[in-house]
Amino acid sequence: MTTAKSFKRLVRARMAKTGESYTAARAMLLAADRPEPSEERPALPAPDASIRKRTGRGWEEWFALLDGWGAAGLPHRDIARRVAAELGIDPLAWNAQAITAGFERARGLRAPGERDDGFAATASRTVGVPVERLFAAMTGDDAGGRLRPRGATPPRRARYDWEDGPGRVLMTFAAKGDGRSTVSVEHRRLPGAAEADRMRVFWRERLAAVKARLESA
Repeated sequence: MTTAKSFKRLVRARMAKTGESYTAARAMLLAADRPEPSEERPALPAPDASIRKRTGRGWEEWFALLDGWGAAGLPHRDIARRVAAELGIDPLAWNAQAITAGFERARGLRAPGERDDGFAATASRTVGVPVERLFAAMTGDDAGGRLRPRGATPPRRARYDWEDGPGRVLMTFAAKGDGRSTVSVEHRRLPGAAEADRMRVFWRERLAAVKARLESA
């Protein structure tokens, strides 16, 4: 039962905090899509079933593995690289980042959305058009003059500065087949959780507007 020991400690910590039974505390942590009693954001980035389907391991197994690596003493970038190497993917891929962020949240190493260089807001959308059209639509709008291009690799990614501050925006695109494609936006170097929440809403609304416009054309 080595793989469960790490997660059991997390469950017991929640029990002490909330007064829940072991079964209830474990269910809440594994669900991950239900909020903490006084928080708006979930404890983990995705439900256990989703992580297991995407990576071949559930949260319990990942926490045990990362604890074995001594990941609690490593910076975010190094944890993501170790996870990515284990999965054979890029460290910036969603699976690697989600597992890293979930571990850091569970161990109290950082708040949701917090990164080494500040806070980050993310949003993504699947749109029923080829990736070239989606790329053109997203990169053809400078968000009211606030996006300043830093470089692009059409139709895969585009990088921007955000206004005159330290913010950085990365857009990544992927073809899904059947004439569909996805766009993911990561807005980094935000000064706090409140600003990350605000920008998350901004990008979700913008992506929803682009999807509606392109699919109705």
